[in-house]
Parts: sequence; C-alpha cells; structure tokens
Amino acid sequence: MTSANATGPDPWSADRVSVAPPGDHVNADPRRWWGLVIIALAQLMVVLDATIVNIALPSAQRDLGISDGNRQWVITAYTLAFGGLLLLGGRIADLVGRKRTFVIGLVGFAAASALGGAATTPAMLFGARALQGAFAALLAPSALSLLTTTFTDPKERGKAFGIYGALAGSGAAIGFIVGGLLTEYLDWRWCLYVNVPIAVAAVFGALALLHDRPGRTGARLDVPGVLLGCGGLVSIVYGFSEAEPRGWTDPLVLTLLAAGVVLLAAFVWWQSRAPMPLLPLHVIKDRNRAGCFLTMGLAVIGMFGLFLFMTYYLQVVLEYSPVKTGLAFLPLTASIITGSTQISARLINRVPPRMLMVPGMLLAASGMVILTQLTVDSGYATDILPALILMGLGMGLTFMPVFSTATAGVAPQDSGVTSATLNTSQQVGGSIGTALLNTIATTSTTAYVTAHLGDGGPQALIAKEAVVHGYTVAIWWAAGIMLLAGLVAGLMVTTKPPKRGVPAQDAVPESVA
Repeated sequence: MTSANATGPDPWSADRVSVAPPGDHVNADPRRWWGLVIIALAQLMVVLDATIVNIALPSAQRDLGISDGNRQWVITAYTLAFGGLLLLGGRIADLVGRKRTFVIGLVGFAAASALGGAATTPAMLFGARALQGAFAALLAPSALSLLTTTFTDPKERGKAFGIYGALAGSGAAIGFIVGGLLTEYLDWRWCLYVNVPIAVAAVFGALALLHDRPGRTGARLDVPGVLLGCGGLVSIVYGFSEAEPRGWTDPLVLTLLAAGVVLLAAFVWWQSRAPMPLLPLHVIKDRNRAGCFLTMGLAVIGMFGLFLFMTYYLQVVLEYSPVKTGLAFLPLTASIITGSTQISARLINRVPPRMLMVPGMLLAASGMVILTQLTVDSGYATDILPALILMGLGMGLTFMPVFSTATAGVAPQDSGVTSATLNTSQQVGGSIGTALLNTIATTSTTAYVTAHLGDGGPQALIAKEAVVHGYTVAIWWAAGIMLLAGLVAGLMVTTKPPKRGVPAQDAVPESVA
C-alpha cells in the first residue's frame, strides 16, 4: 500500500510513500482510485492517438494537399518520435520525478495537438505529430511508473493493472471509433483538437490527486546512452517505416536497419560500463521481465497488422463509412476490456502469469486464423465478429499480466525506465508489424494480380480479390507471430503468483522449476 500526505501547498511536492503493513488500510491514500482514473485517461489518450488519425487521413490529405508518398508521415512521425524517445522519457521521469514529468508531458501533448489541428501545410502537421510523439514518450512511462508505485498491494494491483491493461490494449481500437465519429460529423482536425480538453482535465486531476517520491538528487543523465539508445531505436523504427513504400532491399532501408543494430549493440556495451546508465542492464537481464518485453513486442506486431488490414478491408472492400468502420471494432474493444478486467484481474493472484498469457496468445492466434478465410463478400456477423471477440479476449488475457509482471519487484528509482522499456517494445512492435505485414500483403497482392490477369474476369473484381488475398497471407503470418509470443511467454515467464500480503514492490519474482 502507499501512504501519501501533502507536504505543502506546492503542487509539485513529491509525497513520501511508505509501504503499509499487510492488511493495513488506514494509511492508504483514499484518492488513489481517482488517481488511477487520471493515469488511465492519459494512457488512453496516448495509445488512441496512434490510430485516431488513420480514418481521418484521407480527409487531411485532400485538405492539405499531401502526396501519396508523404501521407505515411502523419502516422510515422508520431510513432518514430514516440518509440525512439521512450527510454529517454523513462529515465527523465526517474531523475526529476514522475508526477512532474507526467504533467509536463500532458501540457506538451495538448500544445502539440492544438498545433496539429491548426496545421495549414503538410510540414506543419508532420512536425506537430512528431512533437506529440516526443511528449507521449515523457507521458507514457511516467504514467505506468506512477501506477506501479501507487498500487503495491497484490489484490489492488491486480484490479488497477486490469483497468490499465484494458485501456492499453483497446486504445487503438477506440481510436478508430472516435476518429470515425469526429471525421464524419465534425472535421478531421478534431481528431487532434480532442486531446486538448482531455489533457487539461488530466493536468488538474494530476496536480490534485497524484503523489510521487522525489526525483534522484545529484543524478546525471547518461548522454552517450541517450545518443546511442535513442539513435538506434529511431534508426530501426525509421527503417521499418521506410520499408513499406521503398521495399526491404532498398539501400536506405538496409542502411537504417544496420545502423540501428550497430548503435543498439554499442548502447548495450556502454550501459555495462556507464556510471549512471540510461537503462540499467539488470532491468532486462531478469528472465521474467525480458519475457514480458518480448511477448509484448510480438503480440503488438500481430495486433497492429489486424488493425491495418481490417480498416482497409471494411472501408475499401466492404465499403463501410468511417463511422461504421469504427463501430465495427467495438466488439474487439469490449472483449479486450472483459478479458483484462473480468478474467485476468480476477486470476492474476491465483495462477502464474504465463497461465494467462499463453492461452491469451492462443485465443488471439485462433481469431487471426478465422480471418484468413475472408473473401470479397464475407459477412461481418459470421466471418469477422467471432474473430474480433477471440482476438480481444486473447489480448485482454495477455496485456494485463504482462504489465503487472514486468513492473513487479522493480526498485522505485528504476520504475520509470522499466515502464519505458515495456512501452518501447509496444511501439517498436507496432512499427515493425505495420511495415512487415504491409509489405507481405502488398507483395502477395501483386503476385495474385499477375497470376490471374488472363482469367478473363472483371478487372475490378480481380483487383478486390487480389487485395483480400494479400491481407489473408499477411494475417497467416500475424497468427504465427502470435503463437511465437505464446511460446516465449510459456518458456520465459516462469514467475509464481504474487504472495498475498506482500507489497508488489518488495516482491522479488520467483521462478518455478
């Protein structure tokens, strides 16, 4: 449990947090659940912003005159800055205080959103999206580490992480729904403006409700680590994003990926020698934590592939409107929330995390396999809905124990960077998934068209069949990646359920033989 009492009128004051004895609820902050609402609201805003502009993109492209070759930067500028700067954001949160970093991230995110909504040129929109990503890199790890240090009792921690995992998993799908509604009934710019009132409310809530330990006095930022780690991540994310339009054998793509690998190798070498490392290697050397990072990255590769293909399938092949497309994802969102809050959160203290994560990935993979049977005239209720429900339940079962296990037993001064590493695996996985699976789909579509040119059928029908064929081939790959995530979770995440009455931050993950 955490105890938090205001130390003065200064809204930045970091409250002293102490661990209450087992079963002692007297010193628990009675407002901690309202604090969870603020943390969850900020996390939802960050996650859904990765997808909310997807449906608005055609309108923004027409309005600002963005070329087909450059339109990807509306998405990529955000994920590139977000994924590349997360480690830096996590360490800043540990050094200067999580609450302070959280509020700065909210204010900056709101300002960048307003700038993007008011964009008059493509460059202005791209720049605003990059700024959003940079402030999201401050916001996301500080939000997760605040959650980690606020809820230490295993039972309460299970509920809190259930809610957090549900939003982290369903935020992207919610982004499609909100994006569709705002684009169709207001204007594409509101997909950015909508963040401003949310962020303002979250800032006031954070100043009033959230409490934190002080930052580390006298600590310094690992500048070489920042340059090597962030440079390597940016290079890899940029390389995968460029693989989509250029192809995997393009010299620029190969150079970026090779440079990213070299920089990250140098980063690991430096972290073993740095006096105050950006990412202490003991954080990722722990078997359970490393298994969670890898499981998250692989799971998100498959999930982002689903979002990408289903958005285009529903709008281009089945000719759904933006709103109807967004609403079609609603069962997926509901299933993720159900799996996370009603199943995972209830079982996390009774069974080992892998007993949730492995079945979760099997369920998600089975949902993907159903989608491999799509045709140009598949029905939503019979062919798509069952797959979305299975996928959502699987993601809900997986995300919550991943978040909870990866952050358990972490020293308070490392909670920010641990949270950032988990978020990094999510963002890099999403970027890789989008580029990798989209390239597979495009290649398969081209091969199908070439093979069926002489069939004599209507060209429009052949084109649609080719697109669907490309999607189904890529979805087979996504299903395989989901199964690999389940295998990783089963083999690497061997920790036992948390012991009752032992605060999560004091518990050291145990491995089962």
